[in-house]
Amino acid sequence: MFKNVHFGKVLLYLTLTLIVIMSWYYMAFLMTMNMDPVANWHTQDIIMLFFMWAIMMAGMMLPSATPLIMLVNQLNEKRKTRHASYAHTMFFVFGYLLVWLLFSLVITLIQWALHYFSVLTPMMVSGHITFTSSLLLCAGIYQWLPIKQRCLNLCRSPLSFLMKEWQEGQLNAIKLGSKHGAYCLGCCWVLMALLFVTGVMSLKWIFILTLVVLIEKLAPFGEIISKLLGAGLIISSIVLYLRWFF
Repeated sequence: MFKNVHFGKVLLYLTLTLIVIMSWYYMAFLMTMNMDPVANWHTQDIIMLFFMWAIMMAGMMLPSATPLIMLVNQLNEKRKTRHASYAHTMFFVFGYLLVWLLFSLVITLIQWALHYFSVLTPMMVSGHITFTSSLLLCAGIYQWLPIKQRCLNLCRSPLSFLMKEWQEGQLNAIKLGSKHGAYCLGCCWVLMALLFVTGVMSLKWIFILTLVVLIEKLAPFGEIISKLLGAGLIISSIVLYLRWFF
């Protein structure tokens, strides 16, 4: 029985690792091939952009969510050994990724609109200093807002989240994953939006933002680092404004 529990844990971990590896493989080797600079957008381009964002979000967000996913799996395995009702952990993972799938759809439509109004260049990077500075300022301020800190605290305290929100059943497992995904979205969406400044297809900045998310959610002083990052973004915005005016 214990061998089965151990095997299930290893299999889940390998599954999550494979999803992350495949996502990063796409970003490193296939993303630039599938998303060439686009001057005139068509339906196919928008669909490909949506797939790009969806794969990016899986690769960027799953690493920081893995500790909670493994904790959910541990609770499920304990229930399984007691012959109690349980839902496979992948239902939780599905609910979590579903939130980021919906975010990918929204951010795709936003990006298409930004391209339509020539705010972004065909290379998918900001082409206006005012937009860049404004986005940096908004991102910096958001890092200090109570909603950001509340979502971050909930992401950093997975056990208390599970004790409060846990319900039985497959549908409830999906809902639980979606709820945690919503907290992660509230915590990290503005960081994802910064890709409009650094370049949506910039692998370097995708990797840096992934590290920032990991540090905020898992490092001992993640809350402090989050606010320091916010201060740095605000300062960067002000410096950019000053350079533009003077």
